Amino acid sequence: MLSAALAGLLLGLGVSGTAQAQEDVGVKGTLKDQDDNLIAGVEITVADAEGVEIATVASGEDGTWLVPLDAPGTYIVTLDESTLPGGLLVRNARPQLEVEVSSAVRTVLFPLDTQLDPDAEPLESESPSDSEGGEESEEPVAGAEAEEEVDPDLEGTGGAKRAVSLLFSGVHFGLMIALAAVGLSMVFGTTGLTNFSHGDLVTFGGVVALLVNVTFGLPVWIAVIGAVAAGALFGWLQDWGLWSPLRRRGTGLISMMIISIGVAMLIRFATLFFFGGERERYTQYVGQEPWDLGWLVITPKEVYTGLIAALVCSAVGAALVFTRLGKATRAVADNPSLAASTGIDVNRVVRLVWTIGGALAAMSGVFLSINDGVKFDMGQHLLLLVFSAVVLGGLGTAFGAFIGAMLIGVFVQMSTLVVSPELKYVGALAVLIVVMLTRPQGILGRRERIG
Repeated sequence: MLSAALAGLLLGLGVSGTAQAQEDVGVKGTLKDQDDNLIAGVEITVADAEGVEIATVASGEDGTWLVPLDAPGTYIVTLDESTLPGGLLVRNARPQLEVEVSSAVRTVLFPLDTQLDPDAEPLESESPSDSEGGEESEEPVAGAEAEEEVDPDLEGTGGAKRAVSLLFSGVHFGLMIALAAVGLSMVFGTTGLTNFSHGDLVTFGGVVALLVNVTFGLPVWIAVIGAVAAGALFGWLQDWGLWSPLRRRGTGLISMMIISIGVAMLIRFATLFFFGGERERYTQYVGQEPWDLGWLVITPKEVYTGLIAALVCSAVGAALVFTRLGKATRAVADNPSLAASTGIDVNRVVRLVWTIGGALAAMSGVFLSINDGVKFDMGQHLLLLVFSAVVLGGLGTAFGAFIGAMLIGVFVQMSTLVVSPELKYVGALAVLIVVMLTRPQGILGRRERIG
């Protein structure tokens, strides 16, 4: 009887806790301009992952808005910029955000800034006497006959702010690509293998960190260490159990490349089977208060992950130049037979490269997941950009891969100044094609004579 009563009590607590969690699911926010003035009457639309509209609300007099949701999941939150007061726009040009909502009310941030485009048509709004604080509004209203001149020194400042934000975003994204691209380039340089499973090593790192953080309740910084160690071990095991035996058997590079596609599919769909297809997020750093630096709005996690990625890439580059193993790695990449004749253990070097490549890919996956969450196919989407960075920088050169990754990352983000965000990856690949037509060996690659 006691056990039955205890079970009933626990069940009741679980049900009530679930009900409470469901009641608390939603998205909310507060709209303010750069001077912390609250903005009312702005419409916010929330839709599900398929784009089906759930609700549209308007911000209140205190600038706040709230949309309750029925269940956790992925939702698309859109701010209707046409309902903003004249002269305001969403900073960073991101009026639409895809957010992952867990069993809580998630805060969505839309930083607003003044639009200084002289050609912008202001919207109908309150009269100057209705503006906040009773002060006369300096923004023109619809129907006003007088035209306000724009200071030439300020003209285009809004576009400059957006460009600065996109530049920082591109540098950060380029560093995430570089972590994966450097490892992939080192593997290609020492073995000649085009490894299509490298993108799924990125996913592997994100999944391991998620398990450490969510399942075991450990902090994210410990999860990062665990994921990098697991990625290094996974890379070592791949070479020990698969690629090294294939090399000993004299398997051709084309056959090994096809095998790598099979390995990629195995990792990807095993992840889908065991962890599902929903995007999952860590228990920390989901919604951070951004740092508003005037011309740049960034979150602390972007700064810290970018700095760590830059330091790690620099450390790998320094190791390749100044350490014995680094010099041996470059010798094997240059000529494996000649390196072996000088006493270098080629197999040991190759295994070390696989280990480092797995660790770097796992770190890239964790840092990307901190911003975007973990999904079973996240590495697959990144792989094309990683290949582009490696080819652009020069096949088999780690330094070239880093330069190529930074160029790809910056170009992808900055291209949204002139093209639709949906086309930004197409633009990066177009630049890659142009470079390959004019310099096939890549930026730091060397010309080779065939025949």
